Amino acid sequence: MLASEVASQIAIHSAYGGVVPEVASRNHLRALKPVIERVLAASGVALADVAAFAATSGPGLATSLMIGTSAAKGLAVGFRRPYLAINHMEGHLLSPFFDTVEGVRPAVALIVSGGHTMLVEIEAMGKYRLLGQTVDDAAGEAFDKVGKLLGLPYPGGPNVDRMARQGDPRRFDFPRSMLDSGDFAFSFSGLKTAVRYLLPKLAELPLPDLCASFQEAVVDVLVEKTVRAARATRQRVVALSGGVSCNSRLREKMRAACAAAGLELLIAPPALSTDNAAMIGYVAALRLATGETSPLTADIDPNLRLVADLRAAG
Repeated sequence: MLASEVASQIAIHSAYGGVVPEVASRNHLRALKPVIERVLAASGVALADVAAFAATSGPGLATSLMIGTSAAKGLAVGFRRPYLAINHMEGHLLSPFFDTVEGVRPAVALIVSGGHTMLVEIEAMGKYRLLGQTVDDAAGEAFDKVGKLLGLPYPGGPNVDRMARQGDPRRFDFPRSMLDSGDFAFSFSGLKTAVRYLLPKLAELPLPDLCASFQEAVVDVLVEKTVRAARATRQRVVALSGGVSCNSRLREKMRAACAAAGLELLIAPPALSTDNAAMIGYVAALRLATGETSPLTADIDPNLRLVADLRAAG
């Protein structure tokens, strides 16, 4: 990777307590040209030397996806280069393999982001099987909603993590939803509700203990189901990615659980865990190397799926 630039909108959306689609798309458009200029300057590469242009085609906010794909298609046409439409979730899925000697290999992957929580079996590049996903709130969504309930700044996830380091994870016994459901599905809305119902009963707000106890409940389910999935599929590698994979407790407990089970753990570095263009470029490079490109007529899909069959496998 020659250069990577991210234009964050966290400060902009924090005033609203969450992402506002119109504000997001407007700032995508505003940031696009400066980001391209910065990455070209940092890499020392001219646009005319770029072999192909890629962009996320989904899932995501339609207006933001339109801006990225339109820019990539325009550059592809202008410089007569191939265009590749990339699935955002495939970017997360393969990010733990970035810059590894072996490249993409068979594994059980846990993707935990603001909008998605899913276990996927990777057979090879482009060959994926969904094992299970959340039936309601994603883990990252639950972190943000609970952070808001506790009065923490947006985004809630990183702030819950920071506060939890000072707390007792055993202070409050929150539910481990669907831990023993017999499948690889997740549910976090009940946990969020349990926190909301507890708050009025407390004379004072022990924020560190609340954050630590809530976080422990989420992490326990994520770790236990991932290890079970690896055993069920007989995979020896676990890949962890997505914005929530930056959570310090998740990383700590996943490392310990994988070591105890004799599993190799690959975790995407923090810079490739939250949304970024490098992971999209990585997937595009892998696909381009096999001769794959996308037509310029390829449309965005805000609800784009990672795999065609979304029926959870037990």
